[in-house]
Amino acid sequence: MSEIEHPIQSTESLVKALIVAILVALLLFVTLVLPAEFGIDPTGIGSALGVNNLAAVEEEPAIVVRAGEGDLAFRQDETEIVIPAKSGLEYKFFLNQYANLNYEWSTDAPLYFDLHGEPDGDTTGYFESYGTATVETMSGNITTPFAGSHGWYWRNDNTEDVTVSLKSMGNYEIIGLK
Repeated sequence: MSEIEHPIQSTESLVKALIVAILVALLLFVTLVLPAEFGIDPTGIGSALGVNNLAAVEEEPAIVVRAGEGDLAFRQDETEIVIPAKSGLEYKFFLNQYANLNYEWSTDAPLYFDLHGEPDGDTTGYFESYGTATVETMSGNITTPFAGSHGWYWRNDNTEDVTVSLKSMGNYEIIGLK
């Protein structure tokens, strides 16, 4: 039986392997991690691969409020929501039955939207649509026919991310991104 020799790696070859590993790690960090985690894309590769959209959406923690637990406080809010290119998302508020939500939102590019509500506690998937269109701006108010989550689904058919500037006023709690 013959013995197989295992050559000992030279210090020179180990240093070369280490340098190659560091360069590959640095390349992956700059082209994938920075765009995906922090929205920083110095090379443009993250945008080409679509990973920079992962950092564009920051979710707010869901606030669970149930009807019958008292009145919701009056509030006035302004927020910006990034709708990734060729994608869509929902932004919701919790409102009690017959509550009034005043709103105004605008973008710099047309977005399809569906303003709708879902009854609190419903498990059937039912929702009531209050209006749909493809526009760059919208303002108005709704009086909610039932307690539950109410808000928008926005779909961005554009090739660039679109930021929605949303102003809201009423007695509600922010659910946020859904």
